[in-house]
Amino acid sequence: MAPASGNYVTVISHNPETNKTQVKLPSGSKKVISSANRAVVGVVAGGGRIDKPILKAGRAYHKYKAKRNCWPRVQSVAMNPVEHPFGGGNHQHIGKPSTIQRDAPAGRKVGLNAARQTGRLCGTKTVQEKEN
Repeated sequence: MAPASGNYVTVISHNPETNKTQVKLPSGSKKVISSANRAVVGVVAGGGRIDKPILKAGRAYHKYKAKRNCWPRVQSVAMNPVEHPFGGGNHQHIGKPSTIQRDAPAGRKVGLNAARQTGRLCGTKTVQEKEN
């Protein structure tokens, strides 16, 4: 139920009549399981593993090699135009609006899909609340 490093599950309550136990998962959700289930007491080893910086590209390579093909991540403007709509050109720039309508065809729908607004918000939340 909590197999990742440093995780644990907390027992909240037991109900002897129905033979059910309520547990709290690392996500914060609660789950009801049978009281006949067995578990290991303690915290899964390897807690704090992500606190140590990777520092080298080689370590990142081996980390993602064991998982899936998602590293290295290439910028879209660094690609060729046949690989991405933002690719190509004589210097790295998008060259067109990064917002795209919702009914765009597949292959063109990259960037900010159906964006209501873009850019920085004017003022902080406290300034906006005072104006309203």
